[in-house]
Amino acid sequence: MTITQLRYVLAVAEHKNFTKAAEHAFVTQPTLSMQIHKLEEELGVEIFNRNKKPIALTQVGQKIVEQARNIVNESFRIQDIVEQQKGHVGGEFKLAIIPTIMPTLLPMFLKNFINRYAKVNLKILELNTADIILKLKSGQIDAAIAATPLEAENIVEKPLYYEPFVGYIPESHQLHSKSKLSPEDLDADDILLLEDGHCFKDNVLNICKNRNAPHQLPYQIESGSFETLIKLSHEGLGMTLLPYLQTLELSSKLQSNLKNFKNPKPAREVSLIYHKSELKLQIIKALQDTITGVIKGAIAFQDVDIVSPIPKQ
Repeated sequence: MTITQLRYVLAVAEHKNFTKAAEHAFVTQPTLSMQIHKLEEELGVEIFNRNKKPIALTQVGQKIVEQARNIVNESFRIQDIVEQQKGHVGGEFKLAIIPTIMPTLLPMFLKNFINRYAKVNLKILELNTADIILKLKSGQIDAAIAATPLEAENIVEKPLYYEPFVGYIPESHQLHSKSKLSPEDLDADDILLLEDGHCFKDNVLNICKNRNAPHQLPYQIESGSFETLIKLSHEGLGMTLLPYLQTLELSSKLQSNLKNFKNPKPAREVSLIYHKSELKLQIIKALQDTITGVIKGAIAFQDVDIVSPIPKQ
């Protein structure tokens, strides 16, 4: 049994296809298949059910993959230890970012980071918070940028900035005449929300003081993008809330519909998170310094009230 064979098993388990797994492992498909077959012969079991489409793990294969992931991750940590001892900021680093942060934050810091840390092979994924926690705990990613606090076991949270919520209220809406909003103004039934799976939805609902009233409208709309929510609000279907950085991308015409909150402004805490056993701390520190450095010019709010992304019970 070799680390390479275990890596091939993990690749097939992830992609459920030998050809795709070989491509991601940078080997030929016959080589990958042969090595997995040798491992199965050595163990005397079948790891994969090749008769199913897509390929599926056998019952024992599921247990083997779980252990293989631990072994492969620990083998990678040997190199991490060496790099950390040498003080090098380099190597592969998998970073996940939640969808409501990635479009605005990534362009702000990515070029700066890769110019300063050219030896870091940064791989960026867009994942929701639930998937991020699972992949951090399984060692499939090194760190993530997400809304916090999450209260996840063994997960370290390093706050990067506090991003206020801003109301988007078209002229036809009853709240448009208000100069500033307060949480008491908000009715959960009247707010257009992102679809399930976005922690931003729970952030917004946690701001609302009136969130338990029965739904009085003949429709309920959720969307996967802020752009769609803005368009729907102009159709008279409600108002919405946006993260502050998202508002910087709006045209001057649309910005006229923005309403800030009174102090303390409700805000989401955005943090760099990682598993407590993570060893690539030099890269995490480099990311933290780069992001906080560029974000200072965009967000200068101090008087904020942090809103949890965890749903209220």
